[in-house]
Amino acid sequence: SVSELAQKCCTENIQPFLTSILEELMGPVSSGFTEVRSLFDKEVNEIIQDFQKTNDMTRLKENVDQLMTLPFNSVKMEPCYLKVNLLQELLQDLKSRFKVYHIDFVIQRTQNFMQELMENAVYTFEQLFSPSRQADSAKVATTIEKVKLRVLK
Repeated sequence: SVSELAQKCCTENIQPFLTSILEELMGPVSSGFTEVRSLFDKEVNEIIQDFQKTNDMTRLKENVDQLMTLPFNSVKMEPCYLKVNLLQELLQDLKSRFKVYHIDFVIQRTQNFMQELMENAVYTFEQLFSPSRQADSAKVATTIEKVKLRVLK
């Protein structure tokens, strides 16, 4: 007996708004994930530049090890997280219109996914690059670039 009423309510009061709500929410979410991608790209580029200057394999290993801590570096990840904080304003409207609660939870989960994405990126980078560390040092910078592009893909 409730099913028909609930379906009618959803069809009339919620479904027409879902596309616009999703588009509105995806702006900050997409920009946050784009920022994660840019941060990874920037950090790996710094590793490449440092290696090209020093040609020091020990320092390269230290830099890659430091890259592995990137997802847990709150200072470097903060710009990524701030992009998603815009959801706070967007969700306030939804809260009043659709009784959406736990806005902070939505933002926190999105930030957790961003951290997971960065963890996966640095882990994949390390796994793909690790066998190449013993390679000719002249090819290492090129290999790092190729691995970076592969991870970003």
